[in-house]
This record gives sequence, C-alpha cells and structure tokens, in this order.
Amino acid sequence: MKDKPDGKYIEVTAITPTPLGEGKSTTSCGLMEGMGKRGVNVGGCLRQPSGGPTMNIKGTAAGGGNSLIIPMTEFSMGLTGDINDIMNAHNLAMVALTSRMQHERNYNDEQLARLTRMPRIDVDPTRVEMGWIMDFCAQSLRNIVIGLGGRFDGFVMQSKFGIAVSSELMAILSIVRDLADLREKLNNITLAFDKSGKVVTTGDLEVGNAMTAWMRNTINPTLMMTAEYQPCMIHAGPFANIAVGQSSIIADRVGLKLFDYHITESGFGADIGFEKFWNVKCRYSGLKPHVSVLTTTIRALKMHGGGPKVVAGLPLPEEYAKEDLGLLEKGVANMVHHINTIRMSGINPVVCINCFHTDTKDEIAMVRKYAEEAGASAPVSTHWADGGDGALEFADAVIDACKAEPQFKFLYPLETKLRDRVDLIARNVYGADGVAWTPAAEAKAKMLENDPKYDDYTTMMVKTHLSLTHDPAVKGTPKGWTLPIQDVLIFSGAKFLCPCCGAISLMPGTSSDPAYRRVDVDVNTGKVTGLF
Repeated sequence: MKDKPDGKYIEVTAITPTPLGEGKSTTSCGLMEGMGKRGVNVGGCLRQPSGGPTMNIKGTAAGGGNSLIIPMTEFSMGLTGDINDIMNAHNLAMVALTSRMQHERNYNDEQLARLTRMPRIDVDPTRVEMGWIMDFCAQSLRNIVIGLGGRFDGFVMQSKFGIAVSSELMAILSIVRDLADLREKLNNITLAFDKSGKVVTTGDLEVGNAMTAWMRNTINPTLMMTAEYQPCMIHAGPFANIAVGQSSIIADRVGLKLFDYHITESGFGADIGFEKFWNVKCRYSGLKPHVSVLTTTIRALKMHGGGPKVVAGLPLPEEYAKEDLGLLEKGVANMVHHINTIRMSGINPVVCINCFHTDTKDEIAMVRKYAEEAGASAPVSTHWADGGDGALEFADAVIDACKAEPQFKFLYPLETKLRDRVDLIARNVYGADGVAWTPAAEAKAKMLENDPKYDDYTTMMVKTHLSLTHDPAVKGTPKGWTLPIQDVLIFSGAKFLCPCCGAISLMPGTSSDPAYRRVDVDVNTGKVTGLF
C-alpha cells in the first residue's frame, strides 16, 4: 500500500493533568467509536501500559466505561511480550558492560586478548551512563551498589534501575522504521565512557546484534479493538515525562494507509507529550498531522484555578463535584495556554470536553466560550458513559477540522544549538522567563554543541507532567519563573539529547495503597479480577 494516499492524521493530547489523568486513551477510543458511528473508516494506535502504573495507583491505560480497548486483561498484563523483550535486550547490554569490566580488572592484556578476543576498553566506573530496568515502580532500586562479593562476583560500583518504559530501547522502538533501522540504533547506544573520555557503545561490546534478536518481534504492532470494534493497534509504551511518550512511527505509517482517519496519542499534557510529537516524532516520521485533540476536564481546570489538592488513590475532594464558575474561570488559562501551543505548530486544535456527570451546563458553556475565543472548537463528549453515541458531536468537530490543511512547522530548525532549543521550548511551550543551567549541565551542553556528531540529535525534555513548570506542586499557568536544567542525558541510539528539568527520577515509587492489593485470579475460570 506504499503508493496509496495517506488518510487524515489525528493526534490526541491533554491539558496539564491531575494525578488521576484526564482520559486521553478514553478520549482516543471514544473518538474512534464516534467516527465509527458516523460510518467512516477509522482506526488508531495507542501505547501499551506499563506494569508499574498498572500495579500501582493509575491502573490500566485501556480507557474506561464504554470507551476502551478490548480484551482489557491481555492489554494490561504483558500483551505480546514487547516490554519483556525490551527488558531482556536492555539488561543484556548491562550484562555485557559489567562482565567486561570484571574481566578487564581480573586479567592482564595478554590474558584478556586470549580469553575474550577483544581489546581492552578500560571503562571509567564513575562514568557509566546506563542502568538496569524492570517494569515495576521500585524506589528501593533507584540507587544501588552492585558487584559485592569476590573477584568473580562482578565489578563493585554504584548503579541504578529505571522503569522499563524509560529505557532508550523503548524510545528507539517508537521511532524506528524497520528491523534494519532497529539494529543500527541498538548498536549505537552509549553505555559508558572510557578513562580517556571516549564513548563506549553497545557496538563496541558486540552486544547490539543480540539485543536486536531479543527485540525482533517488537517492531510488529499488535492489533486490538475498541469496545465497538474499531481496529486499534498497540505499539510501544513510553512515558512523556521521562521519554518520548509516543506510540510508534511504524504503526502510524501502517494506519495512515489502512484508515481514512488514523488516531494516535501523546503522553500527558501538550507541554511535554505534544511538544515531543511535534518536534521529535514528526521530524523522524516526516508525517504532518491534521488535527490535535486537547483532552480537557472541568475538574482539572478547577484544580488549576486553585482547587483542593488532588491525590491519586484518595477520593476526589467534594469541591470538584459542585458547580464553581469562579474556580473554573481562574483555571481555564491552562487550557488556553495549551491551545496556543498547538496553534504555534500550525496544527488545527479541537478541545474535547471529556464530560463527567457532575459537570454543569454553565461550566461546559464557560469552557466552550474560552476555547472558541482562543481559536479552537470545543465539542462535549460523553464517550465514557455512552460510547460512540456520546461522541458524535466530538467526531463531527474532528472530521470538520480535518478538512482544513494544516500549516505545519517545527518550533526550531535542526541546526539550532541545544541551549537555544531548550530556551525556545521553555519560553514558548512552558511559559518560563528563561533557563538556568547548573555549571555541570552547561559544561556538558557546550561539549555536545561543539561536537558535530550531535548536530542531528533531537531534543527530548525530561520534566514533570503535573505542572507547566519543573515543580509538580505548581498548578495553573504560572508567570515569572525560570526553568532549571540539572543534567543532559545522551541517548545516542535514538539520537536524543535529554535535558533534565529539576529533580526527576526514571524510576517511580510504589504508593502506600497500590493496586496490586486488589488484583486476583479466579482459580476456576482463570479470569483476572481487580485490574479495573
């Protein structure tokens, strides 16, 4: 189908969410169901959920109510094993690195050459860039010491764990075009630096090809469906606060040939998920989206207007179930900020008011008024409760927005220097007054800017999803603040440079009341309970 014209390309993002999330996956499924009710050829691609949130607070990412992906249990618990394959491939790279360091310590050059048939690499143990991964939230593994014991028990050094979906390998899966591209990128991952400052890659350790063998099946999207039987592919699963946050380019290329309307989603709010879709994913794919849907809830806008703190795992404060136009009016600035970000890209915005039964007519009218004044249509959708029947107005608005050709443009050209890119993102997308680099981060940025090897790397911001700022406690649309950059991670396989905004961990923690306490299996039927 390579010569068949592409369908319409629709991306789903959100305002800055509460810790509960505002329903991007539910909205994506609802849009597919609503378009299906209108008789159009529609499909999409969503990300695979991580076992960390599934067994922690958030639970599955399958959607909810009558707007969801089925079968939900398989979707939520491993699916076809892509995340497991990524864990094996990633951890194999760390096995290769740490065993090599042990052998180089234990043997002289002559013994090393005879036993390993590889030259000495001389890894600097204080400059190991990579860590280990697992697909759970395990705060006790964030900072560890490995290699304790005798001389054949490894190499003693500090190490770390991240959650599986934060792995560079997951990011690579999101952006590759085929198996050959995957193998090339897996051989270029930076594992560490040697004692002279030279990069040590997976290719140097001759482990990249074996990593590709582990991941050979992961490049294939998995076909699932909505509750109303629209086809939906599932592929890749990264978070947008610590990774690229996108489903795959492969699935988008397939979907745009199969469907007249292809729907994809970006993680968390438009400040991080959409920004990476816009300036990273679209740059790699060469695809130009027609519409971006901004998932919006009245409860989240009230929070941004100064409402009570929302804590995942605890009941929603009663203030969010009552009409409060004053609180809502103070919070709509967050929605308007994200509309302006989407419009900056030249993509047509549509605000989806993801309606809860507690939302009032006057509250909905206020959100619609401010959205339309900012240049976006704002249909109301009750897809959670009513499936496709509740998403007809929403579907019509998106179909109508797809008729206008987008004037797509990137925020910056690829030749823009790293620090200038970060400044542009901070000011234009986050609303900051500027950027403050720590001395170590700025020195690293200057080194990267002066090395032509990194000229074609894209910029992958690492930032909290709970605020436009670097501080998750700051809500609304703050003014008069500066974005701190503490480090720049180098993902040389994916060709990402990742500036880290404030304190953020690649390994989330498990809550005091995790979801796994309610998960069980019926021993007579084999049916899993408690996931949803």
